[in-house]
Amino acid sequence: MTLRVARHTNDLGKLVNFYVNILGFERLGGFENHNNYDGAFIGKPDLGWHFEFTKSNDKANHTSDEDDAIVLYPETILEYNRLVINILNNNISFITAKNPYWNLEENGKMFLDPDGFRIIISPLKAK
Repeated sequence: MTLRVARHTNDLGKLVNFYVNILGFERLGGFENHNNYDGAFIGKPDLGWHFEFTKSNDKANHTSDEDDAIVLYPETILEYNRLVINILNNNISFITAKNPYWNLEENGKMFLDPDGFRIIISPLKAK
């Protein structure tokens, strides 16, 4: 089974840049003017999932609460540490999670993507 997480955005370029250049994913493909939608597929070729970000003339209307988050588990501590450094080098602040589990240093770090969605990177499954 393959999983696609699809989300509409008001700034496709900014979101693609964030997920590719800061989080280290790849642009796997995309499309332009498909029924008035532009989009990009972001992920890694060997994973069974990817993000699809789309933009159209309709304004994105995001609603989520403080417990909604995407959790990413880097495969190695080296990859985790690189992500932390890259996030900080891009002036992205880590934020306090509502769920106290994610505020423990050993469990992960939370930050926001350009659309304000919460992302957690966690070293818990790293080798």
